[in-house]
Amino acid sequence: MTSILSKCVSIFGKSGKCHNLPKRTLMAHNINHILSKKIMDRYMRLPLPCNKILATYVWIDGSGINLRCKDRILDCVPYSPDAAPGWAFDGSSTGQATTDNSDTTLKPAAVYRDPFRADPHVIVLCEVFLGDGGKPASTNHRNFCNELCQIHKAEEPWFGLEQEYTMLDNDGWGLGWPKGGGFPAVKYEFSYCGVGAKYIAGRDVSEAHVKACLFAGLDFEGTNAEVMYACWEWQVGTTLGIKAPDDLWMSRYIMNRIGEDYGVVITYHPKPFGPLHPGIGMHHNFSTKRMRSDGGYAFIEDCIKRLEKNHMKHMVNYGIDEAGNRMRLSGKFETSPFEKFSWGIANRKASIRLQRNIKKKGKGFMEDRRPAGDCDPYHVCGLLMETCLGRSADAFGGGRGGKKGCC
Repeated sequence: MTSILSKCVSIFGKSGKCHNLPKRTLMAHNINHILSKKIMDRYMRLPLPCNKILATYVWIDGSGINLRCKDRILDCVPYSPDAAPGWAFDGSSTGQATTDNSDTTLKPAAVYRDPFRADPHVIVLCEVFLGDGGKPASTNHRNFCNELCQIHKAEEPWFGLEQEYTMLDNDGWGLGWPKGGGFPAVKYEFSYCGVGAKYIAGRDVSEAHVKACLFAGLDFEGTNAEVMYACWEWQVGTTLGIKAPDDLWMSRYIMNRIGEDYGVVITYHPKPFGPLHPGIGMHHNFSTKRMRSDGGYAFIEDCIKRLEKNHMKHMVNYGIDEAGNRMRLSGKFETSPFEKFSWGIANRKASIRLQRNIKKKGKGFMEDRRPAGDCDPYHVCGLLMETCLGRSADAFGGGRGGKKGCC
């Protein structure tokens, strides 16, 4: 009785008068969501001098998954990374340098159209080097990947990447999930490629991301709702060499910026809601010229054997945190066990999956289903080339490499 009276007092007050209790939806109260876009539009419409454009420099910080950015004014549009000037930043504030030697170098790697400011403004994806640019930062795996792309240029390595992610509300709980720690009252098989508010949440965010990525110039291939409520996926590639991982990192940046506008938190954590719920991965589709040529199936089998021998070497580098990916790769929810390598035709519980028609055609590609959602695609793509093709152009009978640079 006392608890009921106390609730009545909290609602009606001691005076007995009714008090309106405002309904608070966290996402709608995110400060970025509250700020008026109409006011912002007033300033976005202001004309700029014809010789001034804004360039947003983007790089991976010391965490290996978070992105940082800062803007500078350029006199003309850099249509290639070689035309964009290098820059520097305080590496001690991003976990990439010490305070007594904090100057860290940004080297432009790829240039994209800016979907937030529109033309002629650009976004410049950068590599991070320590000091005066001599040594790659610990989280700069692009340097490793691009080197292998060049070594095996004659093999024409192709990559197609499938990025899964989860949308969260301000409180860190799933977008649209019941507040107070509740779980969606829907079966997972109805959320995959689902339609309707009962089965999916956050379609607006995904739609905005598609348009922004296509505007930016990414080789963006598609998107779909995934098996967990408020979980989605997008696909980048298949493209040659370094472009697929470049585009994937830029698509992550674009997604996080769109999340700012909607007041939605984006996470790539491989197991955001524990062992009873599906995980988040980034499947890597990989092929070489030999795999795609007649008789390539035998070479695919040889590569799978090499991947099996190097299984644990890959596993410790297939996510930011080994423990997180270990939780995801439990053998449940269409995953293989973390420590056990397997492969199969049309088997989504295998480490490496081959499509059913690949054996029939005698050529094609392989899908590595082991990488976590928060993996670095530069690192994974580099390891796939290193294990399957070797560290030199003539390893395993490969072709000749080209000059150092972008593929």
